[in-house]
Amino acid sequence: MSEIKLSAVIITYNEEKNIARCLDSLQGVADEIIVIDSHSTDKTESIARAYGVIFIEKDWDNFSLAKNFGVSKATYDYILSLDADEALSQELKNALLEEKKDNKFQAYYLKRLTQYCGKWIRHCGWYPDYKIRLWDRNLGKWQGTVHETLQFNKAIAVGKLHGDLLHYSFNSIKEHIDKANRFSEISAKEVVQEGKKVTIIYHLVLNPLFTFVSKYIFRLGFLDGYYGFIICVISAFSNFLKYSKIRALSKANHHY
Repeated sequence: MSEIKLSAVIITYNEEKNIARCLDSLQGVADEIIVIDSHSTDKTESIARAYGVIFIEKDWDNFSLAKNFGVSKATYDYILSLDADEALSQELKNALLEEKKDNKFQAYYLKRLTQYCGKWIRHCGWYPDYKIRLWDRNLGKWQGTVHETLQFNKAIAVGKLHGDLLHYSFNSIKEHIDKANRFSEISAKEVVQEGKKVTIIYHLVLNPLFTFVSKYIFRLGFLDGYYGFIICVISAFSNFLKYSKIRALSKANHHY
């Protein structure tokens, strides 16, 4: 079997702090790199173009549409999808290079390791955070507006690659809270459109409580120290925000 070629696809918006690290990690692995940018106002474009990427500006719709657009611009069928704040570890680069020579699967899980305020988080349900990020584009596409996932059009063989996909997520607790607020707003609107309802006891009280206990106790978040505690609290609060916003939107739409 001849060596497969990879098209790496990245979506960006004001990622000047992250994009160089991401692109550095793809050197020697990706056969082309496509950056889909939502009109960044910082140095993202100039940094990316210095790496010789295919840089395309596109108005923002949602994550799935942006990623699918990038996939459609790729030359090669095997797609490696990264976010700008992610980078390949050396072990993962080596695994990808080996798999290019003799690929055995139609899609691959990559194991994501997240850095939070400078600390690598290995518990809280955050690690190993398996994501399918390498696949044959003829077999599936991205779906979902917030937590986008790959949906395949038939049963496929999925493998796992050694090494970590390094995720440089939040530099501050404020960034995490801001994202939780922003994403809960988007999720709430999506859920309300589906007609789902929220109960005070279960969704606003028990669900956040269970989320904290599950992540901090059963998923060993306490082993990640102070930031493990913060992550578990914000995760629970994020659920509370989402369900409270769903209830508020539903009441405004006379669903209650």
